[in-house]
Amino acid sequence: MKNFYVTYSTLFLFILGLVFGFSSCTKHPDSPGYEYSDDMTRSQAIEAYVDYGLVADKTIDSLKTKISARTPPIGTISFKEDKTLAEVHMPFNYSPTDSGRTRAGNEYAIPTYYTNNESIVNEGKRLYGIFCSHCHAKDGKGNGPVNDVTKGVIACPDLTDTTTEIKSSGAIFHVITHGKGIMGPHASQLNKDERWKLVEYIRTDLKKLPIENPINNNHIDSQQSVDNNTVSMPNNENINTN
Repeated sequence: MKNFYVTYSTLFLFILGLVFGFSSCTKHPDSPGYEYSDDMTRSQAIEAYVDYGLVADKTIDSLKTKISARTPPIGTISFKEDKTLAEVHMPFNYSPTDSGRTRAGNEYAIPTYYTNNESIVNEGKRLYGIFCSHCHAKDGKGNGPVNDVTKGVIACPDLTDTTTEIKSSGAIFHVITHGKGIMGPHASQLNKDERWKLVEYIRTDLKKLPIENPINNNHIDSQQSVDNNTVSMPNNENINTN
């Protein structure tokens, strides 16, 4: 009698195990067979541009209207394998104010990577033709098509003028990043690498200024570079911060 109960108890446990085992498996149309614990097979980690209204073959209405691509945290920069470009894309911690522009002009200089390089200047010239010449004109005199159309109502600065306060690379970079007067910020159109190329072209070809003494901007203490506790925030990308 004792053996009878042992045999049936063992059989019952075996059948119960089979029931639980098969109930935890799911059949997916893209899978060649059954999957045990599909949540382990199909990761539930948040990924960009994924429709999380459909999770593990289950429709979740509350997630259908929610985006999975989130705004990066403050200070985030896009990944760069090139160490030099990674340093170039570090945060530009100068506020969009006159004092921020003055400080950038005094503290922030063009990296050595962009100086004495004809290809950099040529690329800067190409970018200038796309983003700047319609206002500042091809020769930088400020009498571009916008000036003609508005009959001088919108007056653009002469970029060949070397008497202006905005002639250091840091000050020019600040104006391109944050804008000045009627000129809007261009951080959303030009990444930092492109802005430095544009700065080098303006300084060397339009203003005919001597090569500036470059510094390693990445070594500037970020807390000392914050103007009035205001950190410049990105309008774009890829990538970031301004």
